[in-house]
Amino acid sequence: MPDRGTWSRKVEFVLAAVGYSVGLGNVWRFPYLCFRSGGGAFLFPFFIMLFLCGVPLAYMEMATGQYTQQGPVGALAKMSPLFKGAGLATIVISFLFTTYYNVIITWSFYYLFSAFQAELPWSHCNHDWNSANCWDGSNRLQGNSSFNNGSVVSYGVENNITVVGRNRVSPTEDFFERRLLEKTSGIDDQGVLKWDLTLILLFCWIIVYFCIWKGPKSTGKVVYFTATFPYVMLLILLVRGLTLPGSMLGVWYFIKPRWELLLDAKVWVNAAAQNFNSLGIAFGGLITMSSYNKKSNIIWKDVLVICLVDAVTCLLAGFAIFSILGYLAHIQDMPVENVVNAGPGLVFIVYPGAFTTMPVPQLFAVLFFFMLICLGIDSQFASVEVVVTFIQDHFHTYVQKYVKRREVLVLIVCFLSFLCGLPNVTQGGIYFFQLIDYYAAALSLMILAFFEVMAITWIYGAVRLSRNVEEMNHSKPNVFFTVCWYISPLIIFGIWLSSLIQYQPFTVAGYVYPLWADVVGWSIAILSILCIPAGMVHAVYSAHGNTILQKFRNSFRPSIKETGIYDKHHRHHDMNPLSVLKRLLPKQSPSEQNGVTVWSDKENGNVITHTNI
Repeated sequence: MPDRGTWSRKVEFVLAAVGYSVGLGNVWRFPYLCFRSGGGAFLFPFFIMLFLCGVPLAYMEMATGQYTQQGPVGALAKMSPLFKGAGLATIVISFLFTTYYNVIITWSFYYLFSAFQAELPWSHCNHDWNSANCWDGSNRLQGNSSFNNGSVVSYGVENNITVVGRNRVSPTEDFFERRLLEKTSGIDDQGVLKWDLTLILLFCWIIVYFCIWKGPKSTGKVVYFTATFPYVMLLILLVRGLTLPGSMLGVWYFIKPRWELLLDAKVWVNAAAQNFNSLGIAFGGLITMSSYNKKSNIIWKDVLVICLVDAVTCLLAGFAIFSILGYLAHIQDMPVENVVNAGPGLVFIVYPGAFTTMPVPQLFAVLFFFMLICLGIDSQFASVEVVVTFIQDHFHTYVQKYVKRREVLVLIVCFLSFLCGLPNVTQGGIYFFQLIDYYAAALSLMILAFFEVMAITWIYGAVRLSRNVEEMNHSKPNVFFTVCWYISPLIIFGIWLSSLIQYQPFTVAGYVYPLWADVVGWSIAILSILCIPAGMVHAVYSAHGNTILQKFRNSFRPSIKETGIYDKHHRHHDMNPLSVLKRLLPKQSPSEQNGVTVWSDKENGNVITHTNI
């Protein structure tokens, strides 16, 4: 195996893990899932899933990576060869994630560049690209229209067509859908590739490349800024949002639960998926980054810091964005749930609308979108690192022969991801973006997480993993973690099964995706899921044995050899070389050969010698 390298300092790993976990999912995905799931009703399952699955499984993945010193495929191949396909599935999901996640950073750059103007372009409805039902607070539309309780009762003219009975939209929503996206009518109409977004997407990939091209040494230096700066801006936005009139309407919507929604399996699936997406569970990132740790690193402290910061960031972003939603509802005189459509563009509609009410709005807009870029970049390059680490660990012979340098390998991965992300920057790209986000980051993620957790905690064993942690940290994990490791596969399976029972065709903001789009979505989900049975077939085929039954049994056996050096029963034992060798090979008998004690490891064909002096 090639030299993996390690983090220069522990703080660099913690910041990188925080940056990976705390990303756009906290500021972008969490608020819109709350908005779509009835506000406070989403918080209850979110924290239950964080407590029972999020924190314990983050601990599990970090312990797995640190102990095996491998990425997700290598780690699962060592612990439970039969389920190594679950590790490969994490690579597929991470790759799919990189193809569309960078698009959000692209949108952020577009807003950032647009903010360098004398007047923010989303502050009014006087542009030629504004729709007929755009309303900027002056009680008028583009055309001759009037209002009654937020709806158009007269008419406006849009592309020479009279528009009647349309709900008004804010100039920020108009900017996002008609200027940035140039949104088409549906996924059937993809339109043309937007050259401006394409160039920005390429620029984003160049930044990602230079963040990780040298491995953890270069990544560790970047995260000092990208992982800390966003909190300054979130606090500023929260304070500003709470001082706006009507902000409490949004805050109350955020914290008031609608208990009837707890019977909807989608709410629980979204809560679990948000935890998994935000913390990066089952994406392979935590395993990969912790594999660059020293084995003596104390894991539980890192886990608590990362999970606590992640949860606090979700709440911080939630209060900030819902306070601004309340303000928009106040000035538009409509319920909070009707202010904007719940979707991935929520954060690109609500926050920009608030900037127009602030002094020096351009400054706040630049700082905010620069914050989004910082949040997104470190999550993005961590996901790319998962793919790069997999290729380096398992194809290093070919890498050394054909690619030669890590920098070239990273360049190839980034370029392929860029090409695969191009469908998201067409005029109808938002529909494809939402499709892949739902099927790759929600449905298939639950299946993948189930098999990964089952392989580590049931097949390899939660008790054995606890011993591994004790070997590294000189103390076992709290019994709470061990119990959660055992029950979490059941929780994940129950949520996934409920979501299948209540499954309905995918819809977003009233738009119903056609049947062929659902087929494409399921194909994307199955792409990663198929890795699991494929890995099983390969594991059984490669296992030792003369019959299929023997091969199948051997495919369950881990290849990890525990030393037991730090086990409480051995901690005070004699630590001379012979004592250590006896614990390493407890079932073997020594033989004397010319004054040399020979211990033979028959299973692996190794011979260990110890000279009697």
